[in-house]
Amino acid sequence: SVVKKRVGCWRNPLLLLAALVLTARLGHFQRWEGFQEKSMSKTNMNSTLQFLMESYNNASNDTYLFQVDKLLRSQMQLTTGVEYMVTVKISRTKCKRNSTSNSCPIQSKKKLKKSFICDFLVYTVPWMNYYQLWNNSCLEA
Repeated sequence: SVVKKRVGCWRNPLLLLAALVLTARLGHFQRWEGFQEKSMSKTNMNSTLQFLMESYNNASNDTYLFQVDKLLRSQMQLTTGVEYMVTVKISRTKCKRNSTSNSCPIQSKKKLKKSFICDFLVYTVPWMNYYQLWNNSCLEA
């Protein structure tokens, strides 16, 4: 009778499938090592930072564009793609939002100078050129 009850709960194929998927996922997550201080390849770094600044500038109401002034910290975690936690100092440039210039120097006029320290969490699948900003926060520097 006890055996029947145990077997009975596995008769539902969806329940069995859900249990197998959960077990597989938990095993997969346990293999992930968490965020680590590892240097990104220069190509991945440049394309990730470019994506982050495009995202920041698109969401900003500032008249001028911002760009990375200094990379302060970079951590990565391998998941189904690559997750990066990046801390950067960004600064206002001399280029206005509608500028098409590829070279935008950092703002030097005292009244227009502005910088932020920003933390970004981005998910990327670099080999597919896919980026998604998961979180960001900035504090005035």
